[in-house]
Amino acid sequence: AAALLAAEQEVENLSGLSPNPEKDIFVVRENRTTCLMAEFAAKFIVPYDVWASNYVDLITEQADIPLSRGADMKGKCGTNESELEISWLEQAYTLKLFFLKEGHNTSRGQEAFWRLSRIQFTYDTAERTYFKDAVSPGKHTASSHRLSALVTPAGKSYECQARQTISLISSDHQKSVQLLLSEVRVQPFDITADFVFSEEHKCPVDQREQFEETLPLILGLILGLVIVITLCVYHIHHKLTANQVQIPRDRSQYKHMG
Repeated sequence: AAALLAAEQEVENLSGLSPNPEKDIFVVRENRTTCLMAEFAAKFIVPYDVWASNYVDLITEQADIPLSRGADMKGKCGTNESELEISWLEQAYTLKLFFLKEGHNTSRGQEAFWRLSRIQFTYDTAERTYFKDAVSPGKHTASSHRLSALVTPAGKSYECQARQTISLISSDHQKSVQLLLSEVRVQPFDITADFVFSEEHKCPVDQREQFEETLPLILGLILGLVIVITLCVYHIHHKLTANQVQIPRDRSQYKHMG
């Protein structure tokens, strides 16, 4: 059964299709149908301890670890739960994203949403590309706590161009690891067309930025409309008053009328 499942599942790293070298694209397919798609740029900021120059005290350094192109990946698709796992630099770094679909009671009744429910990031401070002379090098795991992110109505994809920061707590003395996500487009459920995202649900930051960009245009249109209406009213008023017959106040002028 496991061999059959492996044969029916396909995972593809399509990051080479993105013009942004920092952006990765991942697709999970089951039974020749796309069931999960994710594209985003990601970077981890990981604090770690090194010896001070006196070799007595410890000081904290910071490693900036980008998600590398060409990473290995695997995924799981389910009706209400989906997963995406990405590993790079010979398994030195592994990112796991867990998605959950559930119902909520709203004023309009029961509605279904999906969300990013958990993040797990495993890293090895013995890896020398990003960690330099770490004290007691070894593997650590940073995890989210009560996460509810990327909340999206069921049947839609989540889109957010703005940078988002998610904090993870590490097994390395409870240090705080920061995950920076940007240019995100994700859909872990209900994909109706192969390799095609469903209608997007924009994050609040993008919605606000879009409104701020269109606000000057809206105000300009309103101002232009007010000017046009004012000119029209003035023109009509001027035309009506010009056509009115001026009645002479001096009765001696009545003989000249007619």
